[in-house]
Amino acid sequence: MDEQRVRGGDGPGRWRPHGPPWLRRWAGEEPGGRWPWRSTALLAVLVLVGSNFAAHAQDGERAGLDLFAHVLLLVACGLLLWRQRAPVAVVFGTAAATAVYLGAGYPYGPVFLTVAVACFAAVVAGRRRAAWTALGMLWAVHLLVAHWLYRWLPPSGDAPASFAQEIVVAGWAVAIVAVAELARIRREQWARERAERAQAAHRRADEERLRIARELHDVLAHSLSVINVQAGVGLALLDSDPEQARTALGAIKSASKEALGEVRQVLDSLRTPGAAPRAPAPGLDRLPELVEQAAHAGLAVDVEGTPPRLSPGTDLAAFRIVQEALTNVVRHSGSRHARVRLERAAGTLRLRIDDDGPATGADAGGGGNGLAGMRERAAALGGTIEAGARPDGGFRVLAVLPSRAGEDQ
Repeated sequence: MDEQRVRGGDGPGRWRPHGPPWLRRWAGEEPGGRWPWRSTALLAVLVLVGSNFAAHAQDGERAGLDLFAHVLLLVACGLLLWRQRAPVAVVFGTAAATAVYLGAGYPYGPVFLTVAVACFAAVVAGRRRAAWTALGMLWAVHLLVAHWLYRWLPPSGDAPASFAQEIVVAGWAVAIVAVAELARIRREQWARERAERAQAAHRRADEERLRIARELHDVLAHSLSVINVQAGVGLALLDSDPEQARTALGAIKSASKEALGEVRQVLDSLRTPGAAPRAPAPGLDRLPELVEQAAHAGLAVDVEGTPPRLSPGTDLAAFRIVQEALTNVVRHSGSRHARVRLERAAGTLRLRIDDDGPATGADAGGGGNGLAGMRERAAALGGTIEAGARPDGGFRVLAVLPSRAGEDQ
């Protein structure tokens, strides 16, 4: 896990940017994969200018800056251009350049910033062990130089470093690691939050697609079943009973007009996300219309109970369940009579739709998307659907939907 990298979708080795711009910039993650020229150039100026000031302040204590010192400083700074693409090589390279710089007796100063930035980028990129190892090696080199090799290294006449200075160096190293680890942890949190937001958006999109699919199925299945039955009646009676055929054609016109209106409403919600619907969603107050449409299809429906006032979501689900159940009776049952019973008790709404059968095909009660859609609607509200053949013949659909307190009366 320490060495794990989070890759993006733009090709191998591409780091996925997470976190605020300043964190991505100093970790080397420039937008579009560009080289981090600006941050590296700024750091190089700070290191070169700061090292010259440090050389004046430590004049007589450390060796003065010469061409080799400036080369080492430029190498340490230049390596940071690759801190995104090769964080391990960069952190060891900057540590090595800094170790040579210290071993040559040059003044302490901003050169340590190059190691700090390289370690920061490596830890943020997930290369924690490499960063720790490079810092440990640099500290070990400093201990050797400051307490043993100083006798043979410039400047001449140098004395061993005090242990107070070693505590400062150790504190500096710990501070670098701590800041880098905090940045890494925060970056991982940003990554998790971003992934969770993306998953939530996908779930919402999937749920919306399922909702639209259920709406279209329920609208079209019911209306087309009525139209199919009425078309058959019209064709059969066109010559023998023109008046009855005219009535069937009127029912077809009415059913198709209603279906077109509901389909248009669903499609409008796709074209203008977030816009309020032009018409209220159907509910159990339109149950008489369902009964009338079923009558046009030759199905007599008795309704027991009064439709209660429900929340919009529950009201729509109850209406669609009754609509789909009656559609299945028209399509799959030989019965011409059905019963709808509404019961409200203990914070629940019970819907029971019965027909006397017999089934006219293998899919008694509907074996396709209809029953699955009803179950999805009920499950979305925390309710249940039971559908199956009755012991005395026929078919029954029983839906139990919770009614929300304060919204159902």
